[in-house]
Amino acid sequence: MAIEGLFNFRDTGGMPLTSGGVIRSGVLYRSAALNALTDDGLAQLADTAVGVIADFRTPVEQQMAPDRVPVSRPFRVESLTLLEGALPQPAVGADATAVPESFATVLAQLPTLGELYLSMLAAGAETFAGVARLVGASTDDEPTAVLVHCTAGKDRTGVAVALMLDAAGAERDAIVADYASSQDNLAGPWAEGMLGTLTSMGVPVTDSLRTLVTRTPPAAIEQALTWVDGKGGSAAYLQSGGLTDAELDALRTRLRA
Repeated sequence: MAIEGLFNFRDTGGMPLTSGGVIRSGVLYRSAALNALTDDGLAQLADTAVGVIADFRTPVEQQMAPDRVPVSRPFRVESLTLLEGALPQPAVGADATAVPESFATVLAQLPTLGELYLSMLAAGAETFAGVARLVGASTDDEPTAVLVHCTAGKDRTGVAVALMLDAAGAERDAIVADYASSQDNLAGPWAEGMLGTLTSMGVPVTDSLRTLVTRTPPAAIEQALTWVDGKGGSAAYLQSGGLTDAELDALRTRLRA
């Protein structure tokens, strides 16, 4: 499925379950930010089952690249801010001449993707439980499927989607493959534009930075899921964030075909 101006967009449906069957289509979608949607893209999105948009971006990210949302029918937008995984921003009020140095200092201290995901998990259980709650509450009666996104749709979104699919019983190899596919989806105009913006600010694009901004190595999400396994699994982790037994059952019912 392609929507004009929307990068890294896909339905997670069709993924095999360990118990047999597949993840249900038309329930959980994922993408990068919706700021570049064209008019045709807005119409295409309105024709999908999506009715809820869960945005993990910070207020600064949202202000820099506001989502475009169809107005032809109702859409519910939920802001589920997750600081871990947000692109670093120079200090508010900083001298423009100091921006490259500010970014360079921050970027030099950034963790690997796997380490970043562990920090997300350590701090974000309530946020991840919140998006799982939205998916579990969706119905087939009206367009209430959930589209989860952040800026690239690979890190905060990738961890959130992996947790929900894992809790529903999707095969681990399929979860990892879905995560890894974001790298190819973002290659080209999106990745070049993002790296070009950093370069224009005087930030050197190292291989480690390129990985953080544009890549999705399988080892990163595997590291995150291994950490979750050590906490009792994805279902237990989501419940540690406040997801109730009934909400967990609803999530699994919605995601399993």
